[in-house]
Amino acid sequence: MRRQPIVTIAIYLLLGLNFSIVAQQSESNSKEFPKLSDTIPSEGIYNSNPIGEYNDAYYQLERLNDNIGLPPKEFNFTTPQATLEHFIISCREGKFEDAAYALNLNLFPKSVTRKEAAILAEKFYFVINQRIAIDWEGISDRLDGQVDITTSTNKNISGKPRRSVVFGEVALENRDAVLRLQRVKLKEWGAFWIISANTVENIEPLYAIYGPRKLDRVMPGWSKVGVLGIPIWKIIGTILLGFLGYLLGQFFSFFTRKLFLKSKKPLLKSIATKMAKPAGIVIGVLFFYLTLTYLISFSGSMASTLYAILLIIVIASIAWFLMSFIDYIFAYVTENRVGDSSLEENKHARMMMTYISVARRVLTIIIIIVAITVIFSQFRSLEKLGISLLASAGLITIILGVAAQNTLGNIIAGIQIALTQPASIGDTINIQSEWGYVEDIRFTYMVVRTWDSRRLIIPLKDVISKPFENWSMTNPKQVRPITIYADYHIDVQKVREKFAQLLIDSEDWDEEHEPTVQVTGVTEKSIEIRALCSAKDASTTWDLHCKLREQLVQFVASLNNGGYLAKQRLQIEKDEINKIDNY
Repeated sequence: MRRQPIVTIAIYLLLGLNFSIVAQQSESNSKEFPKLSDTIPSEGIYNSNPIGEYNDAYYQLERLNDNIGLPPKEFNFTTPQATLEHFIISCREGKFEDAAYALNLNLFPKSVTRKEAAILAEKFYFVINQRIAIDWEGISDRLDGQVDITTSTNKNISGKPRRSVVFGEVALENRDAVLRLQRVKLKEWGAFWIISANTVENIEPLYAIYGPRKLDRVMPGWSKVGVLGIPIWKIIGTILLGFLGYLLGQFFSFFTRKLFLKSKKPLLKSIATKMAKPAGIVIGVLFFYLTLTYLISFSGSMASTLYAILLIIVIASIAWFLMSFIDYIFAYVTENRVGDSSLEENKHARMMMTYISVARRVLTIIIIIVAITVIFSQFRSLEKLGISLLASAGLITIILGVAAQNTLGNIIAGIQIALTQPASIGDTINIQSEWGYVEDIRFTYMVVRTWDSRRLIIPLKDVISKPFENWSMTNPKQVRPITIYADYHIDVQKVREKFAQLLIDSEDWDEEHEPTVQVTGVTEKSIEIRALCSAKDASTTWDLHCKLREQLVQFVASLNNGGYLAKQRLQIEKDEINKIDNY
């Protein structure tokens, strides 16, 4: 993980010893360590060099660990994997002096003793156990350090021998400390693998950052007893810190409400009401996270999972608070700074509502992306995965072109709608043979409330790419036709006068268009009469035109006792009448 110093994972469960006990065991250990001349015989496993004398196959050393001596011949350091396994297993079993032989101590003073080297190995194991997820498959078990690669024909691919293998990286101050195994050759002896001198040099700085926390260092040895390998005091301490975090969050929420509710500013009062609880949750989570990482450390595989979850919770809670704050601010602006968008004539309010709706969702997306990026940056494996994906232009093209085409297209269309304003929240539109009101513009779709209170879900790409009618775009006023059919004998002038009178008597008429009645068509049965009416908006115009149509039909039906209603005429000749009579 790559992040600011957080709780490091203690290895007490694996070791079953604290550092003082390890030191005492080191002093009392009666094992005789071999002399430098006895460690590697003239003929042994380190004498053979199966890859030949290549200058780039190893690092030539003139000396190695003069203070503790070379590894005994029973230790297998012939491959990178063997050396790292020796170090990990020896530390796991508490044999830190044996593990120290895998370290290159050449950059340390020659006065370093075996005991000090053992403590150094123990510290390094502590850091590895907490911060490094070793990819054992990526560490070669070959003498030359290469990773076996086979083709489809199952033939090995020969490559260049390696003399350096990376097995981990840890954030150290403003840089990454790379952990390496190196293949070295000492004088006339054969080449073997050892943890590099530069890596060993960084052990103390790494341990200073990722070593045991405050309470771990002061707790006595008897406190190590626990349940399921976890010391009881750590369980109790974690629960206590969680409870204190909860109390702090509740107190902060209560204090914020009490403080700001006394303010005379409506904004501060509203913040105290709506944002006190989210802020309290964030404060409580941060308190628990920071105090736990400062005071208590956990060990084993459970620790990495625990702290990963805690870190994700912290980032997610902060992101949630920011999104809640943005939602609240935009809601406050909408309620107090934007006029009534339901009024058709208030185009500025509808435009502002659209801007606010789209901006809120764009900012939410940005916060989510930033939060995910931060989470990825804290976990080196995820970070590398993200970098490898970003580095592959072809893969990005496929993802954007296939999997996310519709989603990204709709999101971009939403931004385009906000900029070009083909439709705003509150507009009356006719789309897909339905007319209604734009109720909301979401991330990827538009919600249209129809006149009969149904909701149409329109993808934003369709709004941009397909034609539709916006009855509120420039002016909400609308003109609607009233079409009736009447007999050829009707006096159209009487209809015209009646329509003018009806329109004048109507309160919904906006007086923008003069009363107009025209004969717009004829059929074999009737004439088509069209009258035009106008009102302030689409809804009012619809109601007006329905009312006037009803009144005009009633007027035409009343003329000449319905004689001017549309009718079908049949002419019967005299001989046809005779035929009917005879029948």
